[in-house]
Amino acid sequence: MRFLEDMTIGQRHEIGTFTFTADSIKAFAAQFDPQPFHLDEEAGKASLFGGLAASGWHIAAVCMKLMVADAQRDAAEAAKRGEPVASGGPSPGFRELRWLKPVLAGDTITYYKRVENLRPSDSRPQWGIMQARNTGINQRGEEVFSFLATAFVPRRPHAE
Repeated sequence: MRFLEDMTIGQRHEIGTFTFTADSIKAFAAQFDPQPFHLDEEAGKASLFGGLAASGWHIAAVCMKLMVADAQRDAAEAAKRGEPVASGGPSPGFRELRWLKPVLAGDTITYYKRVENLRPSDSRPQWGIMQARNTGINQRGEEVFSFLATAFVPRRPHAE
């Protein structure tokens, strides 16, 4: 996590990469989205996806996992440099969730965050509000996943 003052509109940041294996797709689907095209290769091939497809919720959950890991890395690096560590705030929600192309077994998705809007909070001066477009790009350079997130981000202690 970074402080509001350290961010700029348009800033794009890679948050991580994940390869969706047949086993990971089936395990997630069995627990959270048990549709045939997520559970069985033949059913996936017969579907409009043309192969074993990851659940959209799996794609989103991986994004969340990678965002948390990225924030933890940022915090550890700041602490190592002796700098103040920004502690993330809650998210009041997201908009425009889109699964643009199927993610099939074997696909590797790289996730990115692009800052779209920044502003200080009117009601909580120690916090700012960031909007970021989060995307997933497959190994062919195709955007497969996108959403616009809003999150509270801390301001530097000296900022007003």
